[in-house]
Amino acid sequence: MFKKLAAEALGLSDIGIVVPKADFDKTEADDFVMHESGEEIFFLIKTKADEYCFTNKALIHVDGANAISKKRTLKRYEYAYNPITNVELETAGTIDLDVEIKFTIGSTPLTVDIHKRFIAEIKDLYKVLFAVSLEVKDNEKKYVIAENSLSHASQSMGRLGNNEVTPAQSFESITRFANDWMHESRLKYVKKDFKDVFQLYINQ
Repeated sequence: MFKKLAAEALGLSDIGIVVPKADFDKTEADDFVMHESGEEIFFLIKTKADEYCFTNKALIHVDGANAISKKRTLKRYEYAYNPITNVELETAGTIDLDVEIKFTIGSTPLTVDIHKRFIAEIKDLYKVLFAVSLEVKDNEKKYVIAENSLSHASQSMGRLGNNEVTPAQSFESITRFANDWMHESRLKYVKKDFKDVFQLYINQ
Protein backbone atom coordinates (compact mmCIF):
# COMPACT_ATOMS: atom_id res chain seq x y z
CA MET A 1 0.00 0.00 0.00
CA PHE A 2 2.83 2.40 0.89
CA LYS A 3 4.45 1.83 -2.52
CA LYS A 4 1.16 2.63 -4.29
CA LEU A 5 0.71 5.83 -2.27
CA ALA A 6 4.31 6.87 -2.88
CA ALA A 7 4.00 6.25 -6.61
CA GLU A 8 0.86 8.35 -6.81
CA ALA A 9 2.42 11.14 -4.76
CA LEU A 10 5.36 11.22 -7.17
CA GLY A 11 3.09 11.10 -10.20
CA LEU A 12 4.60 7.83 -11.43
CA SER A 13 1.23 6.07 -11.41
CA ASP A 14 0.03 8.35 -14.22
CA ILE A 15 2.62 7.13 -16.71
CA GLY A 16 0.64 5.19 -19.26
CA ILE A 17 1.29 2.27 -21.54
CA VAL A 18 0.04 1.61 -25.05
CA VAL A 19 -2.26 -1.41 -24.93
CA PRO A 20 -1.63 -3.94 -27.73
CA LYS A 21 -4.52 -4.71 -30.07
CA ALA A 22 -4.82 -8.26 -28.72
CA ASP A 23 -5.71 -6.85 -25.28
CA PHE A 24 -8.27 -4.21 -26.28
CA ASP A 25 -11.12 -6.46 -25.15
CA LYS A 26 -9.61 -6.69 -21.65
CA THR A 27 -10.08 -2.97 -20.97
CA GLU A 28 -13.00 -1.11 -19.44
CA ALA A 29 -13.27 1.20 -22.44
CA ASP A 30 -14.06 -1.70 -24.76
CA ASP A 31 -17.41 -2.15 -22.99
CA PHE A 32 -18.49 1.30 -24.20
CA VAL A 33 -17.41 1.03 -27.83
CA MET A 34 -20.40 0.89 -30.18
CA HIS A 35 -19.24 -2.20 -32.03
CA GLU A 36 -22.79 -2.77 -33.26
CA SER A 37 -22.61 0.35 -35.46
CA GLY A 38 -19.13 -0.28 -36.87
CA GLU A 39 -17.07 1.50 -34.24
CA GLU A 40 -13.57 0.05 -33.73
CA ILE A 41 -10.70 0.69 -31.34
CA PHE A 42 -7.49 1.76 -33.07
CA PHE A 43 -5.36 3.05 -30.20
CA LEU A 44 -5.62 2.70 -26.43
CA ILE A 45 -3.53 4.21 -23.64
CA LYS A 46 -3.92 2.91 -20.09
CA THR A 47 -2.61 4.44 -16.88
CA LYS A 48 -3.27 3.34 -13.32
CA ALA A 49 -6.27 5.68 -13.15
CA ASP A 50 -7.42 6.30 -16.73
CA GLU A 51 -7.99 4.82 -20.15
CA TYR A 52 -7.83 6.86 -23.35
CA CYS A 53 -9.51 4.88 -26.11
CA PHE A 54 -9.28 6.26 -29.65
CA THR A 55 -11.84 4.77 -32.01
CA ASN A 56 -12.61 5.66 -35.59
CA LYS A 57 -15.48 7.86 -34.35
CA ALA A 58 -14.63 9.18 -30.89
CA LEU A 59 -12.29 9.43 -27.94
CA ILE A 60 -13.63 7.41 -25.02
CA HIS A 61 -12.05 8.55 -21.75
CA VAL A 62 -12.53 6.29 -18.74
CA ASP A 63 -11.62 8.88 -16.14
CA GLY A 64 -10.39 7.67 -12.75
CA ALA A 65 -10.19 10.02 -9.78
CA ASN A 66 -6.81 8.59 -8.79
CA ALA A 67 -4.77 5.39 -8.93
CA ILE A 68 -6.18 3.81 -5.77
CA SER A 69 -9.87 4.59 -6.30
CA LYS A 70 -12.19 2.26 -8.23
CA LYS A 71 -14.56 5.09 -9.10
CA ARG A 72 -14.65 5.88 -12.83
CA THR A 73 -16.38 8.49 -14.98
CA LEU A 74 -17.04 7.80 -18.65
CA LYS A 75 -16.58 10.67 -21.11
CA ARG A 76 -17.14 10.39 -24.85
CA TYR A 77 -15.99 12.96 -27.38
CA GLU A 78 -17.21 12.53 -30.97
CA TYR A 79 -14.59 13.92 -33.36
CA ALA A 80 -17.27 15.36 -35.67
CA TYR A 81 -18.70 17.57 -32.89
CA ASN A 82 -15.60 18.07 -30.73
CA PRO A 83 -12.85 19.35 -33.03
CA ILE A 84 -9.29 18.41 -32.08
CA THR A 85 -6.91 21.39 -31.78
CA ASN A 86 -3.54 22.30 -30.24
CA VAL A 87 -1.92 18.91 -30.83
CA GLU A 88 1.55 18.74 -29.26
CA LEU A 89 4.09 15.99 -28.57
CA GLU A 90 6.75 16.46 -25.92
CA THR A 91 9.53 13.89 -26.16
CA ALA A 92 11.49 12.59 -23.19
CA GLY A 93 14.63 14.19 -21.86
CA THR A 94 17.70 12.27 -20.75
CA ILE A 95 16.34 11.34 -17.33
CA ASP A 96 12.61 11.46 -18.09
CA LEU A 97 10.56 8.30 -17.93
CA ASP A 98 7.75 9.57 -20.09
CA VAL A 99 6.65 11.46 -23.17
CA GLU A 100 3.61 13.72 -23.25
CA ILE A 101 0.95 14.12 -25.87
CA LYS A 102 -1.26 17.16 -25.45
CA PHE A 103 -4.36 18.21 -27.34
CA THR A 104 -7.71 19.90 -26.89
CA ILE A 105 -10.86 18.05 -27.91
CA GLY A 106 -13.90 20.29 -28.06
CA SER A 107 -13.28 22.61 -25.12
CA THR A 108 -11.44 20.01 -23.02
CA PRO A 109 -7.63 20.17 -22.83
CA LEU A 110 -5.95 16.81 -22.20
CA THR A 111 -2.39 15.85 -21.33
CA VAL A 112 -1.43 12.16 -21.35
CA ASP A 113 1.91 10.87 -20.05
CA ILE A 114 3.16 7.65 -21.65
CA HIS A 115 6.30 5.63 -20.94
CA LYS A 116 9.04 6.65 -23.34
CA ARG A 117 9.46 3.10 -24.65
CA PHE A 118 6.23 3.70 -26.58
CA ILE A 119 7.55 6.78 -28.40
CA ALA A 120 7.18 5.19 -31.86
CA GLU A 121 3.51 4.39 -31.23
CA ILE A 122 2.83 7.86 -29.78
CA LYS A 123 4.36 9.48 -32.86
CA ASP A 124 1.79 7.57 -34.94
CA LEU A 125 -1.02 8.81 -32.65
CA TYR A 126 0.28 12.36 -33.00
CA LYS A 127 0.00 12.04 -36.80
CA VAL A 128 -3.58 10.75 -36.51
CA LEU A 129 -4.74 13.53 -34.20
CA PHE A 130 -3.09 16.21 -36.31
CA ALA A 131 -4.56 14.77 -39.53
CA VAL A 132 -8.07 14.55 -38.03
CA SER A 133 -7.81 18.14 -36.76
CA LEU A 134 -6.86 19.40 -40.24
CA GLU A 135 -9.61 17.43 -41.99
CA VAL A 136 -12.33 18.64 -39.62
CA LYS A 137 -11.15 22.25 -39.94
CA ASP A 138 -11.08 21.98 -43.74
CA ASN A 139 -14.55 20.43 -43.83
CA GLU A 140 -15.92 23.18 -41.57
CA LYS A 141 -14.68 25.82 -44.05
CA LYS A 142 -16.24 23.96 -46.98
CA TYR A 143 -19.53 23.64 -45.10
CA VAL A 144 -19.62 27.40 -44.46
CA ILE A 145 -18.96 28.01 -48.15
CA ALA A 146 -21.82 25.62 -49.01
CA GLU A 147 -24.15 27.49 -46.64
CA ASN A 148 -23.22 30.84 -48.17
CA SER A 149 -23.71 29.45 -51.68
CA LEU A 150 -27.13 28.17 -50.65
CA SER A 151 -28.10 31.59 -49.29
CA HIS A 152 -27.13 33.32 -52.54
CA ALA A 153 -28.87 30.66 -54.64
CA SER A 154 -32.07 30.97 -52.58
CA GLN A 155 -32.09 34.76 -52.92
CA SER A 156 -31.59 34.46 -56.68
CA MET A 157 -34.44 31.97 -56.98
CA GLY A 158 -36.71 34.36 -55.11
CA ARG A 159 -35.86 37.26 -57.45
CA LEU A 160 -36.40 35.12 -60.53
CA GLY A 161 -40.04 34.44 -59.69
CA ASN A 162 -42.78 35.26 -62.20
CA ASN A 163 -46.49 35.90 -62.08
CA GLU A 164 -47.27 32.23 -62.73
CA VAL A 165 -45.67 31.22 -59.44
CA THR A 166 -47.30 32.28 -56.18
CA PRO A 167 -45.13 33.38 -53.20
CA ALA A 168 -46.20 30.20 -51.38
CA GLN A 169 -45.08 28.00 -54.29
CA SER A 170 -41.82 29.89 -54.58
CA PHE A 171 -41.18 29.51 -50.85
CA GLU A 172 -41.95 25.78 -51.04
CA SER A 173 -39.50 25.30 -53.94
CA ILE A 174 -36.73 27.22 -52.18
CA THR A 175 -37.28 25.31 -48.93
CA ARG A 176 -37.19 21.94 -50.67
CA PHE A 177 -34.06 22.93 -52.57
CA ALA A 178 -32.41 24.17 -49.35
CA ASN A 179 -33.20 21.00 -47.41
CA ASP A 180 -31.83 18.77 -50.17
CA TRP A 181 -28.71 20.90 -50.55
CA MET A 182 -27.91 20.97 -46.82
CA HIS A 183 -28.55 17.24 -46.47
CA GLU A 184 -26.02 16.54 -49.20
CA SER A 185 -23.56 19.03 -47.69
CA ARG A 186 -23.79 17.41 -44.24
CA LEU A 187 -23.11 13.99 -45.72
CA LYS A 188 -20.14 15.40 -47.60
CA TYR A 189 -18.57 17.76 -45.07
CA VAL A 190 -19.64 16.55 -41.60
CA LYS A 191 -17.44 13.46 -41.45
CA LYS A 192 -18.14 11.14 -38.52
CA ASP A 193 -15.94 8.13 -39.32
CA PHE A 194 -12.16 8.58 -39.54
CA LYS A 195 -11.24 4.94 -40.04
CA ASP A 196 -9.24 5.80 -43.15
CA VAL A 197 -7.02 8.21 -41.19
CA PHE A 198 -6.32 5.68 -38.44
CA GLN A 199 -5.54 2.96 -40.97
CA LEU A 200 -3.13 5.27 -42.76
CA TYR A 201 -1.00 6.11 -39.71
CA ILE A 202 -1.47 3.43 -37.05
CA ASN A 203 0.95 0.50 -37.42
CA GLN A 204 -0.06 -2.04 -34.78
